[in-house]
Amino acid sequence: MDNIGVYAARVAPKFDGLAPGHRACIGCGEALAVRIAMKAMGPNIIIANATGCMEVISSQLPATGWDVPWIHTLFENNSAVASGIESALKVLERKGKVPARGTKVVAMGGDGATSDIGFQALSGALERGHDFLYLMFDNEAYMNTGIQRSSATPWGASTTTSPAGKKSIGQKTQKKNMAAIVAAHEIPYVATACPSYPFDMMEKVKKGLAVNGPAFINVFSVCPTGWRSAVDLSVRLGRLAVQTGVFPLYEVVNGKYKITVEPSPMRPVQDYLKLQGRFRHLSENDVKEIQERTIHEYNMLKARTTC
Repeated sequence: MDNIGVYAARVAPKFDGLAPGHRACIGCGEALAVRIAMKAMGPNIIIANATGCMEVISSQLPATGWDVPWIHTLFENNSAVASGIESALKVLERKGKVPARGTKVVAMGGDGATSDIGFQALSGALERGHDFLYLMFDNEAYMNTGIQRSSATPWGASTTTSPAGKKSIGQKTQKKNMAAIVAAHEIPYVATACPSYPFDMMEKVKKGLAVNGPAFINVFSVCPTGWRSAVDLSVRLGRLAVQTGVFPLYEVVNGKYKITVEPSPMRPVQDYLKLQGRFRHLSENDVKEIQERTIHEYNMLKARTTC
């Protein structure tokens, strides 16, 4: 049995490391994503969690929503803390001060803590080759501090710091392609995932934990509050993001790209955009521009899979 199979065999499939009773918003796609990831990881982990929605909703004193060792870090130093935990575990095991249990280190952060404020620390940790899994829960803005734009906010989306108006389209820059940027660090495993495709996501989490070295997964996380979408549409919106090509699901294993969920046929982006208030100001020409760019980027991704 390979390393992935060995690790998967040890995981308790019914384990739920994020306890019920947290304070997440109704319909929170990120809370769903964390729960699915935790089921794949099992209890033998240590989590470093950057400031963000998951930290705020799960760590109200004197209680905690976590059933595993969990450390709250600042926005900017999450990857540095995870690196320190991983290094300390190695030293303690080598000196025989703690038994070698195969404990895995996991870093969690939102798009703001990952693609913006914490990017320098993340890049450094990847370059040094620390053995940990980084999960970026991507809700495409700074949601817990008031729905401000981030570098992961898509073009045309209206936020509190990129509001749509008579002279503004909303967000005027394109969403940062974090998976491609991380893949450029030539680490063993990079992937995108979505909780609307839970088995695909769980398999990728298991793979990320099983590799020797850093792994990174960009997890699509619907936010009804920030996206102004109905609270019962989070799973549907996740599926539409994949089916329209807005958020393709793929993995990069030792530099080789593979699409894991192929939308066939690809649905028009309007099916995805029309369910969200943050895009309601867009004109037909704006939607057409998004459609053309989505197809172009998806074709570029498919071209990488044949290289």
